[in-house]
Amino acid sequence: MSISEPLTTTTSEYVRPFLSGATKLGIIGQGYVGLPLAEAFGLSGVHVLGFDVDPRKVADVNRGVSYIGDVPTDSLARLVNSGHIAATEDFSRLSECEAISVCVPTPLDPRREPDMSYIDAAVSTIIENLRPGQLIVLESTTYPGTTTKHVLPRLEAGGLKCGVDFYLAFSPERVDPGNPKYGVKNTAKIIGGVTEECARRAYELYAHALDDVRVVSSPTAAEMVKLLENTFRAVNIGFINEFAICCRRLDVDVWEVIEAAKTKPFGFMPFYPGPGIGGHCIPIDPLYLSWALRALQHPAKFIELADLVNTGMPQYVVDLIIDQLNGVAKPLRGSKILLLGVAYKEDIDDMRESPALEVAHLLAHGGAELSYHDPHVPDCNLGQGPQHSVPLTAETIAASDLVLIATAHNNIDYKLVVDNAKLVFDAKNVLRRNGVEFDPAKVRLI
Repeated sequence: MSISEPLTTTTSEYVRPFLSGATKLGIIGQGYVGLPLAEAFGLSGVHVLGFDVDPRKVADVNRGVSYIGDVPTDSLARLVNSGHIAATEDFSRLSECEAISVCVPTPLDPRREPDMSYIDAAVSTIIENLRPGQLIVLESTTYPGTTTKHVLPRLEAGGLKCGVDFYLAFSPERVDPGNPKYGVKNTAKIIGGVTEECARRAYELYAHALDDVRVVSSPTAAEMVKLLENTFRAVNIGFINEFAICCRRLDVDVWEVIEAAKTKPFGFMPFYPGPGIGGHCIPIDPLYLSWALRALQHPAKFIELADLVNTGMPQYVVDLIIDQLNGVAKPLRGSKILLLGVAYKEDIDDMRESPALEVAHLLAHGGAELSYHDPHVPDCNLGQGPQHSVPLTAETIAASDLVLIATAHNNIDYKLVVDNAKLVFDAKNVLRRNGVEFDPAKVRLI
């Protein structure tokens, strides 16, 4: 079975029990991936039981209150009230589920190697409740071979055989938090089954709820799809970050160069420099691939070089800020710096791996006095203890020695910032993109 061979999209005998409520789809993990997936399946008529170890998430779901920006509370409330979505901390109820989707975090450990503890814990719980006929779909991004070499042997250890007694597939999550155009339902879903029957069951279930489901030849191919997507972005962001550093050394405006290059209608795709890379995927997924290749004595040179550049960008931004402050005879220590944005990308509340936080911690370590404004993040720790987002007023801006635009939120009055700030460091080219005129003597771009 290959991606070029479409399968039937009619409601199959396999899917009908999920629609009647005779059985359920269990989704382990009710975060940025699991809850949007639960909503998509619930809207299609599938009965979903969400599992999470966080009692607050479970309580919120069961009250119909969404804590994920991409899932409207009114939509979740309707699905909860209709009985299509419920949540629980009781993992023994996995036995009620004919299919189980695993949507748990896959972070890096302190050595920047894969931390499989969340997947291992989920698999252990599944094993305790595994029964014949169940379909298990791993969605958590991981290194190639995880499904067949790490998960499969554990599931078969009890005597049940994959493809006969239970079914196993990998389907990478492709969520882009805050994307107004593409969500779970209309982003193509990739399926790789251990056997053809595994792939077919996963396809039929997902195709009922999602617009476009494609099958690839194996779970490892599906794992590599996600790693290719995010490694492509990480490497190109690393390149443009290094290109920005080159442009500064050559006294050339990198943003002007990018805009001019974009006029070519072929052979060029724009990427943009910034204070680093954030989110759960792009900073992490390429390192899963790099780690797997190191085990095969094959260095992933592009990946490792891009990671070196990208992880060095927060310090590069801090160095530029220090130089900017020195230009007005201000040392970093004791300077009041106001951060605009602490989320990892614009118009969301997600702070996972946010480069803004790394910049903030470096500034705090250097003795700066920090405050922040983020309309999406009311509370966070900038390295100086818990803080609240301050109101963005002429007074708070003027009281700062420098304003750092670290996240390109759209609902911020950037003219107010420019009119009242002593100095501005724009790490995202926000001012130009919003058509805000500024004095180059007090505004510096990355």
